[in-house]
Parts: sequence; structure tokens; C-alpha cells
Amino acid sequence: MIKPVFMSCLLLLLLLSGCNSNSNSDEDQYLAEVNGEVLSLKTFKAIVGEEAWENLRPEQKRRYVEDWVNLTLLAQAAEAQQLDRDPIVKERISYAQKKVKANALIAANLAKIKISEDQLFSYFKIHQNDFRKAIMTYEIQRIALPDKLTAEKILQRINQGLDFNIAQKRYSIDELRSQNGMMGYVEPASADSLFWQTASKLEPLHPALVKNNEVWYIIRYTDSKQGDYQPSFEAHREEIKQRIITEKQEEIYQELLKEIKSQNNKIYYY
Repeated sequence: MIKPVFMSCLLLLLLLSGCNSNSNSDEDQYLAEVNGEVLSLKTFKAIVGEEAWENLRPEQKRRYVEDWVNLTLLAQAAEAQQLDRDPIVKERISYAQKKVKANALIAANLAKIKISEDQLFSYFKIHQNDFRKAIMTYEIQRIALPDKLTAEKILQRINQGLDFNIAQKRYSIDELRSQNGMMGYVEPASADSLFWQTASKLEPLHPALVKNNEVWYIIRYTDSKQGDYQPSFEAHREEIKQRIITEKQEEIYQELLKEIKSQNNKIYYY
């Protein structure tokens, strides 16, 4: 079943992609097509956001596109049965369009918010305890390899039974080879945070690929322990910005509504 939040996004996608199905610009990459109705990458990014799209894992992207395909099929079937001509359905579609337009207006006003460095840092200092939490650190072992193809082949061999320690001694090309590839316990705010991010998604002793500074690594974590994370301003800059924007959303909504109502005197309640 499609989640309600994403269902709203998909509804908007249907409205927009249907309007732009004849577009075939060079910058459009098609993700899916259902009976002539096209979902382009440009349209999808416009809905979920450029940054959000880039941060999605490949399987998440495929699932969201599949959700669009399924919803499009259902919508087309509803149209074939002329359900979209039902007065109640028409009212619901009209209401959904109003919500999309209203959200677009609010988003446009939110985008105008300029948050200074002083505001960000002041918020961090006041709410610093919110970011202090117990986190897991991982004892990571790695095998450094010259290119992706080599890394994929050795990872496949490890998954087929090759001992990780033997592979490390035989193939690793970095200075940690003499230390059995052990990086020690890695924290999220360290210079090796990319390794931590990957390890945090793994099961113990389960290997995975990481690319860091043009070098490919096969890593796994052999142990984990809880550490006390001391938050840094830089590590939480974007989160702080989003918090401030979220807190301002209601304020902007009320101010926008007040301004628009002051310009419209034909409002009646019955």
C-alpha cells in the first residue's frame, strides 16, 4: 500500500506529468511511461526535490517510480470507467488542486527566508543539548583497492567464502595493510565519517563497498560500542536551518493568510 504522504506527491505527479507528456526536451530523462503518459526525471525532481532525489538509494527510487506506475494505472482505469465524471470525485480533485496551489504559494514564500550565520550559530548554542546524544562507533576493517572493477570482483569472492583477512593481506594497497586493515573505532564526526555512514547500515562482519578520495574500499565492522557524541556546529548546519524554517512555517502561513484576506473583501460564511 502506498503511504499517505507519498500518495499526495504522486497525485501531484499525475497532474503535472499529464500536462507535460508531450515535452521531449534534451534535459528530460524518462523514468516510466504508462499508455502514453510519461514520468520524466525533471518532473519527479520538481516534486520530491533535487537534494531528496539524489539522497535516495537506487531501490527507493525504483519503488517510488513503481508507485507512480501503479497509481497511474489505477487512475487511467478510473477514467476509462468515467469515475472522474462523478460530482463527488470532481470535488475531491478540485480540492486536491487547491491544496497543491496553496502549498506552492507557501513554499515560494518560505524560499525567500534568508537565515544568517549568526542566526544559525545562536540557535545551535541555545539548543546544543538537542544534538548531544549517545551514538554507536564502529571498529572498521578495510581493504583498499585500485578501482571499482577490482573491488567488485573481490567483494564477490568474499561473499562466496573468501576469508576477509586473507583478502586484506593479499590485495589491500594502503598503509593499513600491515595492521590488518584495522581503522580503529570510527565516529560520525571524524575525518572517516564516510566509512562510519556505510558501517552504520551494515550487519556485523557484513562487507560493503565504499569510495573515498578516488580509492575503492571493501569494509566491514568487527565490533561496535556506544560513544558520547559531542555535537559540532558544522555537522548540524543544515539540520539547524531546517529547524528554523519549520518553526517559521506557521508564522509565514498566518502572515500570508492575513495579508491575502485583507485584500479580499468578498468572503462570506453561511
